[in-house]
Amino acid sequence: MRQEQLLGEMRAVLSNFLKECRQIVTIHKGTVIMLILSKIWMALSMSFAMTWEILWALALGFGLSAVIQAVVSKGEMSTLLPDNRLSTLWRASWLGAVSSSCSYAAVAIARSMVQKGANFNAAIAFEFASTNLVIELGIILWLLIGWQFTLAEYVGGFVMILLLSLFFRLFLKQPLVDEAVAQANKGIAGRMEGHAGHDMSIGGEGSIFQRMLSAKGFTAISHFFVMDILMMWKEIVGGLLITGALAAWVPQSTWQHFFLSGQTGFLPTLWSAAVGPIVAILSFVCSIGNVPLAAVLWNGGISFAGVISFIFADLLILPILSIYRKYYGVKMAIFLAVTSYTAMVLAGLIIEGLFSLLHLIPTQRHALVLDPHVTLNYTSVLNVVFLAAASVFVWRYLKTGGPEMMAMMDGPSAGDHDHEAHCH
Repeated sequence: MRQEQLLGEMRAVLSNFLKECRQIVTIHKGTVIMLILSKIWMALSMSFAMTWEILWALALGFGLSAVIQAVVSKGEMSTLLPDNRLSTLWRASWLGAVSSSCSYAAVAIARSMVQKGANFNAAIAFEFASTNLVIELGIILWLLIGWQFTLAEYVGGFVMILLLSLFFRLFLKQPLVDEAVAQANKGIAGRMEGHAGHDMSIGGEGSIFQRMLSAKGFTAISHFFVMDILMMWKEIVGGLLITGALAAWVPQSTWQHFFLSGQTGFLPTLWSAAVGPIVAILSFVCSIGNVPLAAVLWNGGISFAGVISFIFADLLILPILSIYRKYYGVKMAIFLAVTSYTAMVLAGLIIEGLFSLLHLIPTQRHALVLDPHVTLNYTSVLNVVFLAAASVFVWRYLKTGGPEMMAMMDGPSAGDHDHEAHCH
């Protein structure tokens, strides 16, 4: 009886202990779940708030880009880039800036140019310009971080292209170019192939202003506007979500330690410029999508040079490097990765040195990131106005065969296509 009573007491104690453990686990489980949900909500709130802040600027940037693309033909771009002279590189940079492509489309268009006989160096210059010297990128940079970064992005873009061209002249041998061109001519599919083979710009008589106001011009602009958004929306949304998560979850002190912001001298600047592209590569965010993340990094202590090299690295993310391998072969992909990275880092350092001499580097770090609120102000008014204008473009796009054209462009293109039949 004594043993049975003792066993009963032990069972009761064990039962009470297990019951208390279950209660503790339940309480802590609920606390952990609530904490996780709170963190997710904070990240999404910050992502939405930043989206609201830049929405009108995105619409304006895409609109201006669409107007330029509609009146500048891609048909003769390859013939305009026959060599790697300085004047040709300047022309390639200008053509790339007005073409305004997402990273994947830019790479596909550059490959198409190589296939049509354009100089390899000039085609790569065009590729980098079409993602780093575009209107919408400059507008978002200005709005989120400051006009100094917009100026640095444009000036630094030309510096980076010149450095890359110099590396090509010094280290790129003709046999490797011939091998890359032969690989490009195989036509192995990457992404956004259809955009490389379609020319949707309008030609004909009359001034540029007259073409813009014509029915055909309105249609072409609307198609460029919607198609550019459809090309880039994943990068933009991804960048905003990653930015919101990092802003909500990573303390400022962590970024400050990582970027050595508490130290003096040249080391923090050099370190930031060197790791900026690596952060971009690991984030998998390209094109305009990396600008919000650049704002987080700037608030976190990255140097001015680091911001510039980070933004330039949209053409070094892992999916793009994989496409380089398919387009040009392993050797050329490695060459492009090494020379591009080096040019980005050096361009960031050069721009920081130049802007430091001119006293153009901001002394405050107050990028638009940490304000998860929407209020009735000029931003809200501009958003309503530009969203209304965007809806007009979308309506025109839907009424004039835009979805059919986009479906055609989603796959590989066998040749050039004329958009004129859809421009009524």
